[in-house]
Amino acid sequence: MTARTRTRSAQSGARAGWRRAALAALLAGAVLLTGCGAGAQSDGTSAEGGQRRADGAPAPMPPDGGGRAAEGDRGEGADGTQDADKGDAVRAPDLVSTFALDVDTASYGYARRTLAAGRLPDPGSVRPEEFVNSFRQDYPRPEGNGFSVTVDGARVASGDGGNWSLMRVGLATRPSSRTAERPPAALTFVVDISGSMAEPGRLDLVKESLGILTDQLRDDDSIALVTFSDEAETRLPMTRLDGNRDRIHEVVASLEPTDSTNVEAGVSTGYDVAVEGRRRGANNRVVLLSDALANTGETEADAILERIGSARKEFGVTLFGVGVGSEYGDQLMERLTNRGDGHTTYVSTPAQARKVFVDQLPAHLELRARDAKAQVAFDRGTVEEFRLVGYENRHVENEDFRDDRVDGGEVGPGHAVTALYAVRLKEGASGHVATATVRWLDPRTRAPREATGSVGAAGIDGDLWAGETPPRLQVSATAAYFAQRLRGAETPGAPRLGDLAERADGLARRTEDASVRQLAESIRSANKLLG
Repeated sequence: MTARTRTRSAQSGARAGWRRAALAALLAGAVLLTGCGAGAQSDGTSAEGGQRRADGAPAPMPPDGGGRAAEGDRGEGADGTQDADKGDAVRAPDLVSTFALDVDTASYGYARRTLAAGRLPDPGSVRPEEFVNSFRQDYPRPEGNGFSVTVDGARVASGDGGNWSLMRVGLATRPSSRTAERPPAALTFVVDISGSMAEPGRLDLVKESLGILTDQLRDDDSIALVTFSDEAETRLPMTRLDGNRDRIHEVVASLEPTDSTNVEAGVSTGYDVAVEGRRRGANNRVVLLSDALANTGETEADAILERIGSARKEFGVTLFGVGVGSEYGDQLMERLTNRGDGHTTYVSTPAQARKVFVDQLPAHLELRARDAKAQVAFDRGTVEEFRLVGYENRHVENEDFRDDRVDGGEVGPGHAVTALYAVRLKEGASGHVATATVRWLDPRTRAPREATGSVGAAGIDGDLWAGETPPRLQVSATAAYFAQRLRGAETPGAPRLGDLAERADGLARRTEDASVRQLAESIRSANKLLG
């Protein structure tokens, strides 16, 4: 289907009616939404690391376990995901966990902003994996495309007397240098200019960010600009940077807030412009900058998700969401970017905006992996039960791990993805504990690749808080325990928040990492608010 740019002055009644009908189903969901024994490492360059049938094809994984309790034991939330503190324990033989990779960090950024304002974040907006993935890791990097796989962990003190450890599965891609060759980029910016964006730290921050990025991109890159309030308007069709930077700066500088927030119109028009202006061989991406507080037009998510999904599958257009504002529609932005094979981040200061638009976005325009999924198989001879911390909305059925038609996550250069598991070993257990496998599609050839890593009981037996334990494992544990406390979930070995803040202080000194210092400050703020 050929997409056309919708503007204030040019829309056919038939096309407008079609779009509203198609998107009506989508936005209905948004209102309801209102989130070492170091292991072996492998940089797989072929489909390796899993069991194989006699004919050489990958063997199917065991029946569904996936970190979930038996059907009758699971509690479900309003969105259908399992209850975080009731349904995430699994007993043998259901000892397989499968999920799509996620590099989002918006949940943690928004929680920090909310706590700094003297409020606790909504528990539904707290996604532990995004807290953990907000911090730098120490994983080795592969030489080529794809992933390194690291599995390690440490024992934790548990009030129930169980033999619990915290196991870390770390997946990392090779970074790219600023001088490295990459395909050109075709970026369609969809900018919210509704009345709510007038608040300091919203549209002003977006305009500053776009101005910075305009100067950072290459001459052979292209930019389009769509704005939306109660309606959407194409301010700039797809335009090469070469010779047009002044024009782009003028368009960005002219943006002013007005009217209400019609996210449906903005996203739909943005994807129309992106599809019409797409460039073969380029990285075609929509960048949505908004507080995601939809209140006009179709305000539910399903129709928007359908539009995004079709553009992704047919034209390879991906979505990057940048959230702003003290009030922020986190869950809507999360759903949109998940469907759009992209990721979300959140900015509230010029320094954060510069980090995203100067340090991250230009370097991450190229993908290292498409549809990446991870599967962790625990050894029933040594493992009594496990709990995956977070990733509820990234769950994949175990039998779909090697079904490359099933959507995974898109991962760019220099990313690290961490999954933490609370693992209860059997009494006197020794030997193999778990094998982690990551599977992805080569971004150019779409050929499947796999890499694996494993860990034994000795590799997760040290004391979590001992001096010899890797500090980045301790940072991951601190971030995960903090997130779990904010959403009211119990995790084996979790310290009280006051103690956790002290742990974070010590880690900030040990790592000399300002972001860990900020984590300690956020934990203290939460501790005061929770009493």
